[in-house]
Amino acid sequence: MIFKVKPVIKLSKVNEVKRLLRRSMLNTVCEESRCPNISECFGERTATFMILGDRCTRGCTFCNVKRKHPVPVDPEEPERLVKAVKALGLEYVVITSVTRDDLPDGGAGHFARCIRALKENIPGIKVEVLIPDFRGSREALEVVLRERPDVLNHNIETVRRLYPEVRVGSNYERSLKVLRISKEIAPNVPTKSALIVGFGETMEELFEAMEDLRRVDCDFLTVGQYYAPSLQHHPVVKFYTPEEFSLIEKRAYEMGFRFVACGPNVRSSYRAFEGWLKAQRS
Repeated sequence: MIFKVKPVIKLSKVNEVKRLLRRSMLNTVCEESRCPNISECFGERTATFMILGDRCTRGCTFCNVKRKHPVPVDPEEPERLVKAVKALGLEYVVITSVTRDDLPDGGAGHFARCIRALKENIPGIKVEVLIPDFRGSREALEVVLRERPDVLNHNIETVRRLYPEVRVGSNYERSLKVLRISKEIAPNVPTKSALIVGFGETMEELFEAMEDLRRVDCDFLTVGQYYAPSLQHHPVVKFYTPEEFSLIEKRAYEMGFRFVACGPNVRSSYRAFEGWLKAQRS
């Protein structure tokens, strides 16, 4: 099964997915981050679910997610997630979350409950998790990986030099550590990460970040163009050309990544099922 982009996206399907999400009281990163692929993905009846509320405790300057005091964890969210996935008829689900530094485990236990609920109630479902850094906690990663997600995704987002400017509250080495420890705990679970370009990084810095990901045995990579959500966010310093994206993709495969999605509108969960499927065949 390979996802195909339909030439015309029917608005009725997009609205159908939005109505279902409202009824289920579920958030999606597709809407919260103003993802450029939202019509394509909603039109294909797929979405990246965002658990643990819609308020983040970090201050990334590129992100459109709300930065407010977080809400209490909803114990009924896993059940509603299962119902929504069944209603959409999904076979591959991506779950992400806001960062919850206010929680002792960073939300790892809630991730685990969501994975468990999906796998226990939907036979054959594949679950990819896009996790925050859990402040580098090995124990939190063990809680999530114990439920056997099919892909463990954690985004480094940008190059080392730009972390203090772009990823306020996060740490480059800690994000690499998350991917390294994940492989130590569950070597058979593919790991994945994403880079956003256009913040002012050089091509050399970008390649260095890709090499750092390969050094921690990261399997999948997505690379996409940054679009500023508003004038209050980090400015776009550079728009990459199709030729530059092709060069990045070629270099990534030469480095040994098993699957690469690279292009202006590519985001972390774009073609997620395709990446997992390719890994199974390799």
